[in-house]
Amino acid sequence: MNMKVPKIPQPPGVFGEFQKFLTKTNAMALAIGVIIGAASGQVVNSLVNDILNPLIGLLLANVDLASAKIVLGTIKTADGKVIENALRYGNFISVIINFVIVMTVVFIIAKVFAREVLDK
Repeated sequence: MNMKVPKIPQPPGVFGEFQKFLTKTNAMALAIGVIIGAASGQVVNSLVNDILNPLIGLLLANVDLASAKIVLGTIKTADGKVIENALRYGNFISVIINFVIVMTVVFIIAKVFAREVLDK
C-alpha cells in the first residue's frame, strides 16, 4: 500500500514567507539553541553561586565571595538610609568563573561537532 503524503500548501503573503524562512534556514535550530543556552546559563549561574563560591569562600577563611567588596565611601540620605559606593570584586570574580565555565562547555561542544562534521 503506497500512500502519498499530501503537500501542505504555503500560506499567502507574509505568513508564507515566514514559513519558508523557518523551513529553508536554520532559524528553528538557532531558536532552540538560544532557549537551551538560556536554560543552561541558569544552571551554570547556580553552580557558581550556590556551590563554587561557598567552596572558594571556605578556602578563604569563611569569606562570602559574592559579597566581597572594597567600600570607597558612604553617603547618608535625608531619610537616614546609608548608600555605599563600593567595588564589588567578589561578584566580578563570580561572573568570570561563570564565563570560564560556559566558554569551556561551548569549546567542548564545538570540538565534538567539528569532529563529527570533519569525519563525514
